[in-house]
Amino acid sequence: MPPSKTRRPSPAPAGIAWDAAALAPVVLVRGAEGLLADRAVARLLDLAREVDEHVEVTRLEAAAYETGQLEMIASPSLFGEKRCIVIGGVEACTDALIDDVDAYLRHAPDDVWVVLRHNGGQRGKRLLDAVARAGFPVVACEPIKRDADKAAFVSAEFARARRRVEPAATQALVQALGSDLRELGAACSQLIADTTGTVTAEVVGRYYGGRVEASGFRVADAALSGNAGEAIALLRHAVATGADPVPLVAALAVKLRTMAKVDATRGRSGHTVAELGMAPWQVDQARRALAGWSPEGLAAAITAVAAADAEVKGLGRDPVYAVERAVLRVAASRGGR
Repeated sequence: MPPSKTRRPSPAPAGIAWDAAALAPVVLVRGAEGLLADRAVARLLDLAREVDEHVEVTRLEAAAYETGQLEMIASPSLFGEKRCIVIGGVEACTDALIDDVDAYLRHAPDDVWVVLRHNGGQRGKRLLDAVARAGFPVVACEPIKRDADKAAFVSAEFARARRRVEPAATQALVQALGSDLRELGAACSQLIADTTGTVTAEVVGRYYGGRVEASGFRVADAALSGNAGEAIALLRHAVATGADPVPLVAALAVKLRTMAKVDATRGRSGHTVAELGMAPWQVDQARRALAGWSPEGLAAAITAVAAADAEVKGLGRDPVYAVERAVLRVAASRGGR
């Protein structure tokens, strides 16, 4: 049987989104966000099966790789079936894998698809550099940290399912479940499967009301509105249902930082939502929250939360008391001079 054709890859983009990943002789799936990386690999396998439903899939672990395995598995098949080789844990790869992949990249055949899964960091850099030099595609699966990006993730989940979701519902999901992207993705899948029509904040409330009500963001909203009694009640409910003081303080800090950023642009021209690094709904929410707040009040609230942050992380004896005191100080700072 004649050897498989080889092709010269064109220069690869800096990073491709998981849902835009396409088959290539070699694809690097790189990043620490496990959900996105899992989806990228699953997408590539689905695309391979669309080309050949009998594609032979082989999975290898980079940490246990031995010299010659890649060449042996990728060698021409007697029956001509397509093959897909998924190599996981490339960040812990052996020197043998680096050497073999480096050699393979120079003559990668078109009838074999190799998917390299790297979970982030600089380990295995020589292999990453080799893939980059060869110009094969890299799928970027970096952690999603900003609330604006999490909101975009939620919107994209519903858009792929051809479902509408209200901005307020997106906001509620991010606030209740945004600390874990897998959980956020699972919530979107559940709402898509179990509901019809537009997903509203009321729908989210029916499914995840307990999470939303007990979240640190609800505590923060009450404190920032100056309602100390409601804030303390929500805080104690959150603690009673297992909430940790650290994320409760973090929710206060996030809200105050957002307000401070938006407040700094008041009266200035030329500042766009994109420059603030926030979703439009976040900016609108911060502007509404700023009603009744002075710069001095914001400064006092931020100082109180910074002190509580240090206390809940070890400097104080009673983390719950530290959060309660911060909540009361924040509520009292509204309207302060």
